[in-house]
Amino acid sequence: MPASDRVKRGLLAGLRSILLAIGTLSTNIALLVLFVVSVVLTVAGVGIFLVPLVAVGVRAVTDLHRRLLTEWTGVVIPRPYRQRPADAGLWRLYRWVVTDPATWRDLLWLVLSVQVVGLLLITPPALIASGVEGVLGVPVLLYFVMDWYGYGVFWPMDNLAKALASWPQGVGILAAGLTLTPYTLRWYAQFTQWFLAPTRAAALAQRVDRLTQTRTDTVDAQATELRRIERDLHDGAQARLVAVSMKLGLAEELMARDPEAAMRLMAQAREHSGLALAELRDLVRGIHPPVLAERGLDGAVRALAISAPLPVDADVDLPGRPPPPVESAAYFAVAEALTNIAKHSGASGARIRLSYRRDRILIEVSDDGRGGADPAAGSGLRGIERRLAAFDGTMSVASPPGGPTTVTMELPCELSSPRTSPSSATD
Repeated sequence: MPASDRVKRGLLAGLRSILLAIGTLSTNIALLVLFVVSVVLTVAGVGIFLVPLVAVGVRAVTDLHRRLLTEWTGVVIPRPYRQRPADAGLWRLYRWVVTDPATWRDLLWLVLSVQVVGLLLITPPALIASGVEGVLGVPVLLYFVMDWYGYGVFWPMDNLAKALASWPQGVGILAAGLTLTPYTLRWYAQFTQWFLAPTRAAALAQRVDRLTQTRTDTVDAQATELRRIERDLHDGAQARLVAVSMKLGLAEELMARDPEAAMRLMAQAREHSGLALAELRDLVRGIHPPVLAERGLDGAVRALAISAPLPVDADVDLPGRPPPPVESAAYFAVAEALTNIAKHSGASGARIRLSYRRDRILIEVSDDGRGGADPAAGSGLRGIERRLAAFDGTMSVASPPGGPTTVTMELPCELSSPRTSPSSATD
C-alpha cells in the first residue's frame, strides 16, 4: 500500500476512533445507570414499564455500534435478540427483555466498553496528535515564544535540546499512531463482536426461527404458484382444448352433409390447438425457462439483460453451474428485479453483477432511478426475499430517495463443474 494511502487510512481510523470514543463515553455510562435503576425499581412495579423502555435505548446504541463497526472494519456483528412476542403486553415485554441473554451481554458490554475505550480508541489517536504536534515544531515555537520555558499539549520541555528533539520523535510517534490506529479500531470491533454478536446457542435458535419462517413462506409461495398454474391452465389452455374438442365434434357431424363448414371448423380447431400449445409453452417457460436449461445461469442472465426494456449491462463470472433449483431461484430473482426497475424506478439504465465467492452466488442489481424501493411496500421485492429464503439466501436493498437503488442477493451453494462455452460444447 502506498505511503499516502496508509496515512489516509490511519487518519480516517483515528477520526472514527475518536467519534466512537465520544459516543461510547457519553451514552454507555448513562444507559448503564438507567438500566440498573430500572431493574432495581422492578420491586416497586415501575421497572416493569421502565426496563423495556431502557432496553430500546440500549439496543439502539448497540445496533449503531454493530452497523458502524461492520461498515468501518468489516467485522460483521449480527443482532442476537430473540423475536419480539406477538401479543406484546407489558408483562410479556418485560419478560422478553429480562430473559433474553443478549440483554445481559449488552449490559456487560456497557460496563467493559468504557474501560476498553481508553486503551483502543483514545490512545492511538492521541499518538497521532502528539506526533503531528512534534512534526510541526510546536514545542520549538513555544520554547522561543514563551521566554525559554513552554509546554505543548504533549511535549513539556525546559530546554532547547528537548524542544529540537520533538521533530524526530514526532515523526516516529506519528508513524506509530498511523500504523496502529486501524488495527486498534478492528480490535475494538472484535471486542464488541465478542459481546454483541449472537452466541452459538442464540445463532442456532435464530436459525431455527428463520428456517421455520422460511418453511412457512415457501409453503405459502408454492401454494400460490400452484393456484396460479391451475388458474392459467383453466382459463387458457384448458378452455382452448375444450373449444377444439367441441369444434371437432361439430365438424364430425357436418362432414357428411356440409363438408365446407366441417373444414372451416377443423381449421378453427387447428388454430385453437396452436394457441393452446403456445400457452402451454409459455406456462412451462414460466416454471423453468428453456434458456436456463440450455445455456445455464450465465447465458440466461445475459438473455434477460438483452430482452429488458431498458439498457442493462451484465457482468457475469461463474466458474461452474449451481444446482438447478438454486439456478432457477437466482434467475427468477434477477428477472423480478429487472421487472421492478422497468415498472417503478424510472431508470435510464441498470447493471447486473453476478459472481461466486466463498461458496455463495453474489448477485447485485442496480439502477440509476428515483430510489425509495422498500421490500415492506411490496413491488416484488418481498417475493424475491421469499424465493431466496427457501435456499437460505438473503437480500438487502439500498435505495435512498433520489437513487440509486442497489439490490444485493446471496445464495449459498456449491458449483458443479467448470462452465463450458457453447462453442467448445459442440466441438
